[in-house]
Amino acid sequence: MQALLKQAQAMQAQMAEAQEKLASTELTGTAGGGLVTVTVSGAGEVLGVKIDAKAVDPDDVETLEDLVVAAIRDGQTQASELGEAAMGPVSGGAQSLLGGP
Repeated sequence: MQALLKQAQAMQAQMAEAQEKLASTELTGTAGGGLVTVTVSGAGEVLGVKIDAKAVDPDDVETLEDLVVAAIRDGQTQASELGEAAMGPVSGGAQSLLGGP
């Protein structure tokens, strides 16, 4: 039982370390061929938005809005994939603790 507790504590430390690395990682989501760029943390938090002047058309604000949303989604997708990759080895250990494959 004590070995199981030690293994769980080690996994908890690994998970905290992976989460810390994710939070300090920055990813870039883009849309419109780079007209809109969004910086996202590895945890998925939007840190910044850059909009190229070419994307700004006062008569077509909806396209700019769509580009911003697309860039955010791109960045958050990258953050999600990075998180899955970082947490995979840790969560795999949790399955073995619980008797899974």
